[in-house]
Amino acid sequence: MTHLRSLLALDTATDTASVAVYDATGVRAEYTWHTAGRHSQSLMPHVDRLLAQCDLRPADVGAIAVTLGPGSYNGLRVGVATAKGLALALAIPLIGVPTLNLLAYPLRWTALTVQPLLDARRGEFATARYRTQRQRWARQDDARLATLDEICIGVDRRTLFCGEFAPAVTEELKQRLGSLARFASPSDSLRRAGVLAELAWARWQAHDTDDPDDLEPIYLRRPPITEPGSRP
Repeated sequence: MTHLRSLLALDTATDTASVAVYDATGVRAEYTWHTAGRHSQSLMPHVDRLLAQCDLRPADVGAIAVTLGPGSYNGLRVGVATAKGLALALAIPLIGVPTLNLLAYPLRWTALTVQPLLDARRGEFATARYRTQRQRWARQDDARLATLDEICIGVDRRTLFCGEFAPAVTEELKQRLGSLARFASPSDSLRRAGVLAELAWARWQAHDTDDPDDLEPIYLRRPPITEPGSRP
C-alpha cells in the first residue's frame, strides 16, 4: 500500500539543488546544496547517500517527485530525465511540481499575496502570484516572465516577495513599492525538496500522478541548447 512506502523528491531547477525522502511521518531526510552547474555529477551521489541514510533500497521507493520549472535549462533536463528514468525502471508513479509552487507554499500562512521571483536574466523574472482565500491556498495567475516594471505595475496590495534574486532587486522593489513590498527571509526563500515532497505526497495519496511519457519541463523561454546554465 502506498502509505507504507517512501517518496523520493528531486529538485534541480536552479544551482540550488535538493533531494528528500518523505513518508507517512513526514520528511525523513533531506540534502540541499549549491551545484555550481554540476547537476548531472552531483544528483545521483546525493540520492544514493540519502537512501542509505534512511536505510532504504531503491525498491523501497514508492513514487518519484520532480521540480518541473521554470529554472535552469540544464538543471531541469537533468532532474526530469533522472526522475523519468527512475520511475520507469522502478515501475512507480511520477509527480511533477512547478518550481514557483515550492517557493510560495512555505509562506501560505500569510494573509499577503505571495509572489516568488526567479531571475531569468535578460532583465526578466519568472513569477506568479499566490494567495490563501477561504482557507484554500492557490496560484492566482499563470507563471510568466516579467520585467521589474511589469511586476511593479501589477502590485496593488501588500505583497510578500520570495525566491532567488539579487539584493539590488530587493532595494529597487523597496524604493518603487514602499510599504506594499515585504520580503521573505533567506531561509524562507530557500527551495527545499522537503516542500516538493510534501506537495507531491498529497497528490500521490489522491492518486493524482503524471504520465512519464507526457511530462516535460516548464520552459517560459525556449532553451538555447548551446548556452550551458542558461535560465528560462
